[in-house]
Amino acid sequence: MTDNMRDAFTDKVVDPARKAGEAMRDAGSKMSETGSTVSLKMLDQAETNTREAFNAMRAAAAAKDLSEVMKIQGDFIREQSSRNMNQAREIGELIMKFGRDTVGVMRGDKG
Repeated sequence: MTDNMRDAFTDKVVDPARKAGEAMRDAGSKMSETGSTVSLKMLDQAETNTREAFNAMRAAAAAKDLSEVMKIQGDFIREQSSRNMNQAREIGELIMKFGRDTVGVMRGDKG
């Protein structure tokens, strides 16, 4: 193989394959990092939801009458619904950021 052929092979095959491999490795690393972030966020959210449910149960147990229990339950359901929407938005934003970051890594963006 002549030097020109070797250089052409390196330029056209070896270098692009190496760059693609590096991009795949970087994307895999980013996926792992983001997966951990999403998992931790979901655990935080589950902890918050559990704590708020127990707070509502304590309040209901200490209520003086049925109307107070109904108010506590209604307030909890409203607050939990709002919390669920916010939590879903947070997870969605993390997943979208992950997608953008991964595509950027695969393109070779340095950011």
